Amino acid sequence: MSADLSKPLSPPIVIAHRGASGERPEHTLAAYDLAIREGADVIEPDLVPTSDGHLVARHENEISGTTDVAAHPEFADRKTTKTIDGQSETGWFTEDFTLAELKTLRARERLPQLRSTAYDGRFSIPTLEEIIALAKQRSTETGRIIAIYPETKHPTYFASIGKGTDAPLVAALTKAGWTTAEAPVFIQSFEVNNLRHLKTMTGIRLIQLVAAEDGPADKAAPSYAAMMTPEGQKKVATYAWGIGPDKAMLWNGDAPTRLVTDAHAAGLRVHPWTYRAENQFVRPAFRRGSDPKAQGDVAGEIRAALGQGIDGFFTDFPQIGVETRNAVVRTR
Repeated sequence: MSADLSKPLSPPIVIAHRGASGERPEHTLAAYDLAIREGADVIEPDLVPTSDGHLVARHENEISGTTDVAAHPEFADRKTTKTIDGQSETGWFTEDFTLAELKTLRARERLPQLRSTAYDGRFSIPTLEEIIALAKQRSTETGRIIAIYPETKHPTYFASIGKGTDAPLVAALTKAGWTTAEAPVFIQSFEVNNLRHLKTMTGIRLIQLVAAEDGPADKAAPSYAAMMTPEGQKKVATYAWGIGPDKAMLWNGDAPTRLVTDAHAAGLRVHPWTYRAENQFVRPAFRRGSDPKAQGDVAGEIRAALGQGIDGFFTDFPQIGVETRNAVVRTR
C-alpha cells in the first residue's frame, strides 16, 4: 500500500468486468483473453461452486440466462426453485451439476437485447484453475502482470448448503503461489463476514463491494450507506484493502460526493463498478441520443471518475477503459 493514501494509485488499474463482456459472452476464456489483448490489467471472475467441489466462473449460480442449459433435455429435471439471499429464483443452478456436466454447456450473451449474439454457443464455462492458468500464461507472453479479481458470490448461502467457497478459493490461490498482498490478486465480496474470515486465511488484498442501496446479505451491517460513512469506512479498513462501490455513489447529481476522499482518508483504495458503453448504463450527462443500446460517452464518464482520484475501475469494455486511462495519465 502506498505511503500517501491521499493520492490515487498510479496508474489506476483497468479491471475487465467478467472479461471483455461487452464484446464476448461474459465469464469465458475468450472474454478474458480478449480483455488481456486489449490491455486490461486485471480480469474478473465471479465464482460459484459445482456439486463436486469445483469453482467455476458465472455471474450467478442460476445459469439459464448465460448458458444453453434450457436446450439440454437431459437436464430438464434439474430445473428448480430456490431462495437465495431472500430472493426466490427458478432455473438451473451450478451447485446441482458436476463440473463434467457443466462442461457440456455453452455460454451465451446475457444481454441479447443490447449486445451481439454472434458468439453464442462457442465457449464453455471455465474453472478458476483455467483462469489462473490463462493469467499466468498471458503474463509470460506479454511481459505484463495480469492480475485476477475473483468475487465470492453468495458466500453465506453456499456455506449454509455445505458448499462454502472461501476454503477452495484460498486453496487454489495458494497452489498458484499467491498468498500475500504482493500477489496479483484481489478478492471481493458484497458480504462482510466472509471477508473477515478470509483475512484470517490469506494475506491477499480484500475488497469490500458496496451497492448504492440495501446492505450485505449476511446482515453484518445495517446498510451499505452506513458502511460508507467516514466511521464506517474506518471499520471496513480493519479487514479490507479497498472498496468497490457502485459508480453512482461517486456523484450527487453532477457534483462529486466525498466517497473517494473519505475512503483514502481511511486507508482504502477505490475501484468503482461498472462502466458500460451503452446509453442504458452511462450516466444521463454522457448519453448520446435516446437509443438505449447506442454507445454513449463512456470514456467521458470514466474521465470524470478518474478526476476524483479513483484507484481503478471495472468496465465491460476494457479497450475503451485502457485508452481513456492512458490518455488521462499522460496529462497528469
